[in-house]
Amino acid sequence: MGLGGISVTQLLIILGIVILVFGTKKLKNIGSDLGGALKGFKNAMGEEDDKKSEDSKPQIEEENDTFDVKAEKVEETSDEKLS
Repeated sequence: MGLGGISVTQLLIILGIVILVFGTKKLKNIGSDLGGALKGFKNAMGEEDDKKSEDSKPQIEEENDTFDVKAEKVEETSDEKLS
């Protein structure tokens, strides 16, 4: 017995009929499209995990970054005034 009561010979017959109906070229295209879709889905799930880990970082780092930018601007304007 195979999958769900379907024997191996029945699966081979079904596979032969599918190949006759769609042709090997069409089946190859369907397979590559399906593989690309799965790959895209995995990448999207990985990006979602990356976003979650970035959101869990403390907010202090972001505040320090903005402070550094402001300090650089102040230094630049004070240097311009001195010139």
